[in-house]
Amino acid sequence: MIRALLLAIGQLSDPASRRVVWIGVLSAILAFALLAGAVWWALFHTALTGYAWVDGVLDVLGGLAVLLLAWVLFPATVGMVSSFFLDEVVQAVERRHYPQLPPPRQTGLGEELLTALRFFAIVLLVNLFALPLYLMVPGLNLLIFYTANGYLLGREYFEMVAIRRMGRKEAGFLRRSSPLKPFLAGAVIAFLSTIPFVNLLVPVIASAFMVHIYHSMTGSMTGLSRQEGL
Repeated sequence: MIRALLLAIGQLSDPASRRVVWIGVLSAILAFALLAGAVWWALFHTALTGYAWVDGVLDVLGGLAVLLLAWVLFPATVGMVSSFFLDEVVQAVERRHYPQLPPPRQTGLGEELLTALRFFAIVLLVNLFALPLYLMVPGLNLLIFYTANGYLLGREYFEMVAIRRMGRKEAGFLRRSSPLKPFLAGAVIAFLSTIPFVNLLVPVIASAFMVHIYHSMTGSMTGLSRQEGL
C-alpha cells in the first residue's frame, strides 16, 4: 500500500494530473472570488439596522464569515470540480502502469454528474467534520475522524475507479468482499485531506492511489507491480 501511495504521488508529474489540479484550484478560486465580491458588495451597500456603527460591525462580521466559509468549502469545491476530470487521471495511471488492460466501459453524463455530486457531499462532510474535532477528547477525536471518513472516502474513491471496469453493484460487492484495503486507503486519504494545501492535491492523488488498490484486488497488476508489493 505504501508503494501504491508513492506511485500515486509520482503521478502528479503527469501532465493530465497537473491539468486536473489546476482546473480544480483555479475554478474554485474564481467561484469564491465572485461569491466574496457579491457578498461584500451587498453588505456594504445595504443598511441592515440604520445605525452606522452596528451596520459597520455587521459588515465586518459578514466579511469574516465569507472568508471562513471559503476556507472550509474551498477543498470541497476543488474536489467537486476535479471530479469531472478524474477519469483523465485514472486513464493516465492505467496507461502508464497497466497497459495490458482493455478499454474501460463508457459512463454516461448522468453517472458522471452523480459521481461529482457525491464527491462534493463527501469532501464537504470531511471538512466540516474536522472543525469540532479539537474540542473532543484527544485521541478519541482522531479515531472517530479517521474511522468515519476512512470508510466514506475509501468507498467513494474505490467505487469511482471500479465502475469504469464493472457496474456500480459489482463494484460495491467487490469492496464489501475485501473491505480492509479500501478502508485503509480511505484513512490515508482522510489524513491527507486535513493537511492545508496538500488537500488541494487530494482528488488527484486519491484517484491514482485507488487505481492501484483496485487493480491489486482484481489481480490485474503487472508483474512489475507484483514485485514491488502494492
